[in-house]
Amino acid sequence: MGKYFGTDGIRGKFGGEFINPDFAYRVGSALGCFLAQKNSSAGYNVIIGRDTRISGSEICDALTRGLNAHGVFVHDTGIVPTPAVAQSVIEQHADLGITITASHNPASDNGIKLFNSKGHKYDDAVEAQIEALIDAEPNPPKELPLPKSYPLDGASFYINYLRSLMDQNCMRSWSIVLDTANGATCETSPSVFKRWGATLHLIGDNPDGENINSGVGSEYPVALGESVRSHGANIGIAHDGDGDRLVVCDEKGDVVDGDVLLGIFGLHALRSGALKQNTLVATIQSNLGLDDAIRQAGGKVERVDIGDRNVASKMREIGSNIGGENSGHIIFSDFASTGDGLLAAVKLIDLMCKTHKTLSELTQEITLFPQKTLNLKVEEKLPLESLPQLTAAIEQVESAFGEEGRVLVRYSGTEPKLRLLVEGKIEKDVLEALAQIEKAVRQDLTVIDD
Repeated sequence: MGKYFGTDGIRGKFGGEFINPDFAYRVGSALGCFLAQKNSSAGYNVIIGRDTRISGSEICDALTRGLNAHGVFVHDTGIVPTPAVAQSVIEQHADLGITITASHNPASDNGIKLFNSKGHKYDDAVEAQIEALIDAEPNPPKELPLPKSYPLDGASFYINYLRSLMDQNCMRSWSIVLDTANGATCETSPSVFKRWGATLHLIGDNPDGENINSGVGSEYPVALGESVRSHGANIGIAHDGDGDRLVVCDEKGDVVDGDVLLGIFGLHALRSGALKQNTLVATIQSNLGLDDAIRQAGGKVERVDIGDRNVASKMREIGSNIGGENSGHIIFSDFASTGDGLLAAVKLIDLMCKTHKTLSELTQEITLFPQKTLNLKVEEKLPLESLPQLTAAIEQVESAFGEEGRVLVRYSGTEPKLRLLVEGKIEKDVLEALAQIEKAVRQDLTVIDD
């Protein structure tokens, strides 16, 4: 977490300290300086896209003006999913990609995501360099020329690529409920499914600039499940506002846990010999039942800190080709450089077709472990490694669990709270372990009980 960058770009309320036109201009100008530092030759090319938020065009213009100040050529893809921007960067041999989005956040927020020339998100070190350049930027002059950009049909590139992954009319007998969150996938995802002949029932497909993620999309799957049941659909698919997440309902209208979804992909790739290094990459948030299922099938799960860019980085490091977060960011690096909700949906449907199984049948292959959590408000966030009772309790619990349980203890990044998580195969053992760790916390820290 940097001064401006969080786990996935810069994000905040539009009109606030960091997400406003003046700040966006400074970011654009800083990125122009950043590109010049990397390569002294002229002629940098940047791909820029956005979701449907009403504030997106204003931020886009400001970013473009800042980039223009350094002679950068800006190619504007308009409203497209985030993965389409990453794909366009690679296809157009651009130097940088920018998506203006706040993902699953409400319409009042907006943000900026960055991709390098390979379509990958930057690591902490590079983001720190960019933050320093932003800090060095003065506010924009009062009189600015009009933003100069060149239109790029990134949506068509993206749609045609996704369509190529399955045969035309291969889903003529399928009924699908598709929730596009009034966001960036409203045009792209339906176009792909229509090519395959699926009967579509659309939710969240009327963006007005202010209704993105408003009671629809990946954060609100209740209507998705209800629609699946009422239409007798094969599957329900929901995206977030910028289209890099996937949440699904099975044919019964039940939401499938993100870790179960990851497990389905990992297991079937293992069985077919398609999971490189026999390793699935997940985050510390994922349920230990995922590890257990993959281990029993002869593979393993590698864990990283929260954030899909951390997943992608680890995948590149170890040579794995499937990974993700239980929030719905799923990466198939053989097909895309970043998380892509539509691609993940395509891979799931392809798997259902090949196995001749319903989604509810596939989910039976993954059993999640009982999990209990507790948030404790603390007076002071003392370093965890300095807490002797807590350290001893964690070691004792983990030793007793072995590979069949785990403990995760971390401070909230935004609140004075200590977050406890315990998982294990037997719920009674999990409850006892959580009580033991809570007791240790209260011995080491001052806990404020409301």
